[in-house]
Amino acid sequence: MTAERPIPFRRAPARSSSFRALAAAFLIGGALALSACSSKKDEPEYVERPVEELYNEAVDLLNTSSYALAAKAFDEVERQHPYSSWATKAQIMSAYALYENEAYDDAVVAINRFIELHPGNRDIAYAYYLRGLCYYEQISDVRRDQQITRLAMSNLRDVVTRFPDSPYARDARLKIDLARDHIAGKEMSVGRFYLGRQDYLAALNRFRVVVEQYDQTTHVPEALYRMVEINTLLGLPDEAKRVAAVLGHNFPGSDWYGDAYRLITGEKVPSATEGAEPPPSSSWTDSLTGWL
Repeated sequence: MTAERPIPFRRAPARSSSFRALAAAFLIGGALALSACSSKKDEPEYVERPVEELYNEAVDLLNTSSYALAAKAFDEVERQHPYSSWATKAQIMSAYALYENEAYDDAVVAINRFIELHPGNRDIAYAYYLRGLCYYEQISDVRRDQQITRLAMSNLRDVVTRFPDSPYARDARLKIDLARDHIAGKEMSVGRFYLGRQDYLAALNRFRVVVEQYDQTTHVPEALYRMVEINTLLGLPDEAKRVAAVLGHNFPGSDWYGDAYRLITGEKVPSATEGAEPPPSSSWTDSLTGWL
């Protein structure tokens, strides 16, 4: 997902024509002097340019999706005019250009520097949000290691915690939920792997993690069903019924509950008019906090 552009995304105001003329004359004279003194003709000559000109050139490159060049152009703003207000804006814009170029590691380095140097800047909330996005965009398939997903959640939580009223907090909360669902999907993938190998206890532990630690994700109904399935395979019908009760209580209309009911009773779930009731629950379900 493309990040919202930070507040300083705008062109710098143009200088007066008389100033531009004087600046041009100065730059031309300086360039000629440098040319005369240079002994390495193959190297480009350094010419200091007005900060507004450099910044606007970087913005133009960004607008044409020349992200790598834009990042370098924003860096040049800071290099030539490190004490100007535009240099600070250029730092976060350079990080944004790197993000758009999918150079996420470089973007994080740039953002960390901005946060360290300008903790009270008006764009600090955006900096934290952009850092979270850099990790979020790297979330990989559930079959891979999910350390990046955890980093994304941690950094997006910083946005919500530090800047709850910022325009970025709502999207950060949404992405945290999606990242949690992704991690739960990873646990499910591992649990299914163990189940396929008939390593039932290992599989059961994975599915229990989903139910107890990721209880607001979309994977909970299947995780509960798998727990019913494993307890049935292990010859623990009472345990299977107790988990099925939790499943039936919270997801009575789900296909997973229908499968669990059929697995335990050998029958299809009766319709509401037939007075269907889930298998009885007991104290075991009390450990599933918040479900009953």
